[in-house]
Amino acid sequence: MDKNLYSVIIPVYNSEKMVVNTVNRTLAAFDSFQLKCEILLINDGSRDNSWNKIKNLAKEFDSVVAINLLKNYGQHSAVFCGIHKAKGDYLITIDDDLQNPPEEIIKLIDKIKEGYDLVFAKFPEKKHRHYRQFGTKIIGYLNKKIFQKPKDITLTNFRIFNREVAERVKHFNTFYPYIPGLLLMFSSAIGNAEAQHHPRQIGKSNYSLFKIIQLVSRLLFNYSSYPLKLLTGVGFFVASLSFLFGLFIIVKAILVGTQVQGWTTLVVLLSFFNGFLIIMLGMIGEYISRIMTQLSDQKSYQIKELVT
Repeated sequence: MDKNLYSVIIPVYNSEKMVVNTVNRTLAAFDSFQLKCEILLINDGSRDNSWNKIKNLAKEFDSVVAINLLKNYGQHSAVFCGIHKAKGDYLITIDDDLQNPPEEIIKLIDKIKEGYDLVFAKFPEKKHRHYRQFGTKIIGYLNKKIFQKPKDITLTNFRIFNREVAERVKHFNTFYPYIPGLLLMFSSAIGNAEAQHHPRQIGKSNYSLFKIIQLVSRLLFNYSSYPLKLLTGVGFFVASLSFLFGLFIIVKAILVGTQVQGWTTLVVLLSFFNGFLIIMLGMIGEYISRIMTQLSDQKSYQIKELVT
């Protein structure tokens, strides 16, 4: 008999109409699996009545823990909090909107028992908007380049990983957690399990285009040096062009002579080079700012209240 404890981490944001059903179905699913679970509900600064809903759930069920974050830190920080608080031998992350059916969790459990330490659900068809699917492709490309994601592995928010991976993630000091990347960094045996993905029944997705752009920015600036490398390459290219142009002007002055005209060329060149320098300094400043935040040893979240 499986005596492991399974920790189900559910970040909650403006989900007062769905979260109770999500928890009830998750508890019912584990009863049907005959497996022991705890459910960690992390309220990520919801503006509706979500906190009161999950607080009441924690009071009603011994296996439910409700955590109220001080403000909205984002889904990744909420999950990072859940990883720190989870006690299970295996940790599972699902969304709060039932797009990841709790009844499908058993497929992830069966797969990880084959010897994997990290398993992502793989959906036959995702019920997302087109802009989000496009953003997923961009993020997928960055995951391959930055975290060496295996080509045949699909990443989703519906996943399971063992305690060893969780401990490695917990000890990674970051103010800007990116959960899929951290899991990839600290796992060696990674797999996929086929699972269903349902459309959202109530409300609309909290993952806007702006949040996707923020996520891409977090990947680029906190886990890679691609922007700096790109700027360095462009800088060398611009410097080479400038050198060649300067050499051309010198040769022309020797052979043909100089003219007073050229004000337009001077202004254009100064504008171009100064603009490029401002962009470069701004990007370097972004790196320095984030490095200082990392070194300050701040937490990526603050807990306001915890109910068990």
